[in-house]
Amino acid sequence: MSSEKKIILTGDRPSGPLHLGHYVGSLKNRVELQTSCDQFVMIADVQALTDNFEQPDKVRENILQVALDYLAIGIDPSKSTILIQSLVPALFELTVYYLNLVTWNRLKHNPTVKQEIVQKGYGESVPAGFMVYPVSQAADITAFKADIVPVGDDQLPMIEQTNEIVRHFNRIYKAEVLVECQAVIPKMARLPGTDGKAKMSKSLGNCIYLGDSADAVAKKVKGMYTDPGHLRVEDPGKVEGNPVFTYLDAFDSDPEGLEAMKAHYQRGGLGDSLVKKRLLDVLQAFLDPIRKKREEYAKDPQQVMAILRKGTDRANAVAGKTLQEVRKAMRLDY
Repeated sequence: MSSEKKIILTGDRPSGPLHLGHYVGSLKNRVELQTSCDQFVMIADVQALTDNFEQPDKVRENILQVALDYLAIGIDPSKSTILIQSLVPALFELTVYYLNLVTWNRLKHNPTVKQEIVQKGYGESVPAGFMVYPVSQAADITAFKADIVPVGDDQLPMIEQTNEIVRHFNRIYKAEVLVECQAVIPKMARLPGTDGKAKMSKSLGNCIYLGDSADAVAKKVKGMYTDPGHLRVEDPGKVEGNPVFTYLDAFDSDPEGLEAMKAHYQRGGLGDSLVKKRLLDVLQAFLDPIRKKREEYAKDPQQVMAILRKGTDRANAVAGKTLQEVRKAMRLDY
């Protein structure tokens, strides 16, 4: 991989298999960018433990599931470096050093952290590991000197805090060692859940997974939330805010036909069942090759783990070099 290429760090927490929301929000971009950029794709098992620390088996089992999803959608290990976070010790040493560069008050007021504390119902019982998650993420990003970090707009405060740490480090230790990164937000940052909730989420059970069977996809599409005011076929229906049409916007390869269907639905005379039938056909055509490829890789889990070990070896070499530069700047290169 050429050093002239932009460096990307991206990844997922292995708290469950990946779904269509992940594909729209990040996976599609990863496949497109892996030929033009030096891309590190992290399976962030340590970060998953910040709110799954009592369920280590859940995190361990999903390492393989996430890797299968990566390979099935087209992340190519000859073009992208796929790694397991916990097997790169430099990341945790960097986290310790960076903790001195940020105040507890700053961490408490990180908007992403505050929002997730409320979502998870922690109250006053917030694990310290969860609170320092932004610092851990800064270590991940800077270890690989990532120029680009694809994120949803809710993660922008994390990128801002990473760049603050970079500036503090370079100023205090008078060394241009660390690199500021740029957040890249996809055009469609997220999909709504099948129940009409704002976000497709594993915890809400409103997901269509990349590895779902054809029958499971059909059942989920059939039960999808639509326009609650569209009670009769002849009634005009709303397209905006209707998850079925949002999914069609993301996956339908016939935009002209889709626009005609939207117009028909809006003026009335088109039932939800026909709209869902179109979505089901579109999703099955999209997911079928992914499903088959995933099943092939799943036959040989040792091969998949070998891919992860090889990627992690490269990640250790890159992150270890950054750590040496950091230690030298901090006068810790004894």
